Amino acid sequence: MKRVVLIGAGDGGSAILDVLSETDHLEVIGVVDKDPNSLAKIRALKPAILLFEDWKLAVKQLSPIDVIIEVTGNQQLYSDIKEHLTDNSITVIPSSIASIMFYLMEEKEQLLEEVKNHNEKMNNILNSTHDGMIAIDQSEHVTLINKRAEDITGLSRLNVLGKKITDVMKTSELPRVLHTKTSEKNRKQVLSQDRSIITTRVPMFNEGQLIGALAVFRDITEIVKMAEEVTNLKSIQTMLEAIIFSSDDAISVVDENGKGLLINPAYTRITGLTKEEVIGKPATTDISEGESMHMQVLKTKKPVRGVKMKVGPFRKDVIVNVAPVIVDGILKGSVGVVHDMSEMEELTHELERAKKIIRTLEAKYHFEDIIGNSAELTFAIQQANVAAGTPATIFLRGESGTGKELFAHAIHNKSSRKYNKFIRVNCAAISESLLESELFGYEEGAFSGAKRGGKKGLFEEANNGSIFLDEIGELSSNMQAKLLRVLQEHEIVRVGGTKPVDIDVRVIAATNVNIEKKMQEKVFRSDLYYRLNRMPIYIPSLRERKSDLLDLSLHLLTKLNQDYGRSVETISEQALKRLMEYEWPGNVRELENVLGRAMIHMHYAEKEINEKNLPKLNGLAVNNDSDNFELAKASPNDMSLQEQMNKQEKMIIHHALLQNDGNKTKAAKLLRVSLRNLYYKIDKYNL
Repeated sequence: MKRVVLIGAGDGGSAILDVLSETDHLEVIGVVDKDPNSLAKIRALKPAILLFEDWKLAVKQLSPIDVIIEVTGNQQLYSDIKEHLTDNSITVIPSSIASIMFYLMEEKEQLLEEVKNHNEKMNNILNSTHDGMIAIDQSEHVTLINKRAEDITGLSRLNVLGKKITDVMKTSELPRVLHTKTSEKNRKQVLSQDRSIITTRVPMFNEGQLIGALAVFRDITEIVKMAEEVTNLKSIQTMLEAIIFSSDDAISVVDENGKGLLINPAYTRITGLTKEEVIGKPATTDISEGESMHMQVLKTKKPVRGVKMKVGPFRKDVIVNVAPVIVDGILKGSVGVVHDMSEMEELTHELERAKKIIRTLEAKYHFEDIIGNSAELTFAIQQANVAAGTPATIFLRGESGTGKELFAHAIHNKSSRKYNKFIRVNCAAISESLLESELFGYEEGAFSGAKRGGKKGLFEEANNGSIFLDEIGELSSNMQAKLLRVLQEHEIVRVGGTKPVDIDVRVIAATNVNIEKKMQEKVFRSDLYYRLNRMPIYIPSLRERKSDLLDLSLHLLTKLNQDYGRSVETISEQALKRLMEYEWPGNVRELENVLGRAMIHMHYAEKEINEKNLPKLNGLAVNNDSDNFELAKASPNDMSLQEQMNKQEKMIIHHALLQNDGNKTKAAKLLRVSLRNLYYKIDKYNL
């Protein structure tokens, strides 16, 4: 039996406690709640259960524990419990799952009660019929004998059940049916000198497996009386009733003349028509638009499927399937099943909306998805790991195509906010007129076309989660000021509104432009820069970590194989050498493009990319000449002392990088500065 601790003793907790108390597999050993009144109610109802106001104390004192069920609905509490029990084998069930468990258990109890009622009804039916019934199992033991069978045979149910049929009724032929697996209809059987019966014996199967045999019989005198009776639609109605009323689909049955015989509750729910409005009325009664499929089926004796029409006073859009009911070759009526199109459309809409939310909000990547072992990339990953554990704003710097968004995903998934939303925004992809309303939302009537009730902005959507602002260097001055307010005050004001809305959002910003240069040009606000730059992370370009080229290429080949349906496994040394000689101005994005183009022009059976498969690499290489830095000679009168010192420092760092083939770790050792400081200088001088 599993030992369970329940966190939350309110109405929901008490309800789940009642359900769990009835199970044989779960034992509630403790309940936790900060409210003494709630605990007092539990103590009155379940005095044997230990009560606590602190969940950590409960976990400590009640160990061992198998399951903890959190029913308070507090997401932070659930996260704290999960984090506290990271290395523990205890299963923690959140309130959402607990609610589902409760409803499932409650539904199970209802189903069991329904089964019990159904069995009682079946027993009543069996005992009220004029037919005697005896059933046996595979081993010929009696499993069923109804009251009429007791009257006819003189046997007692208590003395017969569980015994072999031949021991209690020597003339029974039911064992033969078990062996032949063949039905025997209207056979005469002598019970005693003064009593004979007419019996029908049939084998019983379950999914093709023989499970027993059943005999249905009557006195010969009663059979004579019944000979004149024929099967009618009323018997079909009785057999179908149990199935029809348990269905969630709307079902209607009409007779051979098209008059209503039977409808189920789902039919009333969907069409809006009551039993009195349908039973005995023509099949066209429920049709608002379209032809009655019941009447068509009664004419053609052929089923129809997937017919769209409108039914009921509310003109509900439905899809109808109708089939004829034929007994012994005679048409007795038809059965129609009605599906509510609005429910299906609503479910489809909800599914599509959920898919869009998932695509928008999920953070797909982790640090394990970042490929490379170079010192530069490893340093960037280490910085990002440290940053993920802090609430600070993170500023990702690097050229286009280096993987800034990949880092943003990984930082969110590593942080304590990973169970909340991750919103991605490309500031350069949205026009300035729309960006403000997208980021901050708007109030009703803020502008022409605004939604009734207003709309949440992306910052509100990302509350308690993370928002990734890519291309932040493209923001206008107005938007920079509004973003600065968000970072300083942790609040936003919707467009057209005056009331500030408090938010708790981790901002991850990214840019590939020289922000410092934009600051000098008065295009980017310095106060916003200092807010963003608390945790700067420089992501190295591909030319700075060429040692990762092979690993990156093999990783990209796996992805491209899935996209193009190929099976390329590796890249030749000559092809790799050529890739190493290239400077990759487009970084990893360009590498993926080059490998994809090479794969497209390869034979489908080739397994290796060779040098001949590579397209011509026309990208601009980085110019290593010192003129690239615009270090033209200038007289002392043209520059201040600080400017001349900066120019010399820039040249020294540049030559150190050239001397070490761009390896920043070696350059930092040569210059006797920290790697972090070197990155700062490189960023400062735009090297």
